Amino acid sequence: MFDSGVGGLSVLREIRSLLPNESLMYVADSGHVPYGEKSPEFIRERCRVLAAFLLSQGAKALVLACNTATVAGVAELRELYPQLPLVGMEPAVKPAAAATQSGVVGVLATTGTLKSAKFAALLDRFASDVRVITQPCPGLVERIEAGELDAAATRELLQGYVAPLLAEGCDTLILGCTHYPFIKPLLRSLVPESVSLIDTGAAVARQVQRLLAERDLLATGPAQPAQFWSSGEPQAMQHVLPLLWGSAARVCALP
Repeated sequence: MFDSGVGGLSVLREIRSLLPNESLMYVADSGHVPYGEKSPEFIRERCRVLAAFLLSQGAKALVLACNTATVAGVAELRELYPQLPLVGMEPAVKPAAAATQSGVVGVLATTGTLKSAKFAALLDRFASDVRVITQPCPGLVERIEAGELDAAATRELLQGYVAPLLAEGCDTLILGCTHYPFIKPLLRSLVPESVSLIDTGAAVARQVQRLLAERDLLATGPAQPAQFWSSGEPQAMQHVLPLLWGSAARVCALP
């Protein structure tokens, strides 16, 4: 699995919970975070590099644990590796549209995700009967990367993004970036209990399970300890792993 940073750990935790026998590898491309402000061409190049690295380490399946990377790069990776079980991310528009009572859905995401044609297609396909209000969240990923999940500055930033959505009557909020589940407790403190918070980590884990089962690739265990790499400063990721992953682990520099 790879992501632009540590956000994909929220998805990795769901996979660990559902598939405890699987050995997990994770690359944080923190040297280039956030992807949301990068060009599609740059992101596609990073997807190729990171996929090739993980496959060289023996990966039998690949998860793009990043909405922006999925938008830019998943189609090309599927062409390059047609036999590889490959799972991407997309904002949970369909379940949000089904869940809303007010008919107004808010989306918290990166600029890159919200500007994409794929996101527009999701809205056309699943949200024609509801009103969707999008909110780009610059700066939020960087706060989460630093482990500042409940800092005053993070709270102030998030409050500024959420307030306009609530003012428009949103009763369902889509967490359209894999980093954002880590601030669910903070977000929950800022919105009424009646507002639903929806992300796609558990759905991705179920899709991984399905694809591995179809190909008779499910591991019987025991799992090897999870392996971590970072293209940024390994010590920085190592510092936040206990908070975001739940335990300490060694982080290697991405070659």
